[in-house]
Amino acid sequence: MQISYKPLLYFQKRGYHVCQRIADRLGIRAKVVRTSFMYLAFVTLGFGFALYLFLAFWMRVKDLIYTKRTSVFDL
Repeated sequence: MQISYKPLLYFQKRGYHVCQRIADRLGIRAKVVRTSFMYLAFVTLGFGFALYLFLAFWMRVKDLIYTKRTSVFDL
C-alpha cells in the first residue's frame, strides 16, 4: 500500500502547482481547474492530460527564461 502512495504524493506536490498557477491567472479556484482537466481527459481520451503536460512544460520554460529581479543590481 505504501508503494502506491509515493507516486501519488509526488504528483500531488509537483502537479497541482500547474493548476494553481492557471487558476491564479484566470481568477478562479484551483479545484475547478483540476476537475476540468479530469473531465477533459475522460471525454477526449487523453487530450486533457496532454494539454496539462504541455502547460506544465511551458510554465517551466517561462520560469527559466523570465526570472524576477528584485533590484536593478541583480543583473
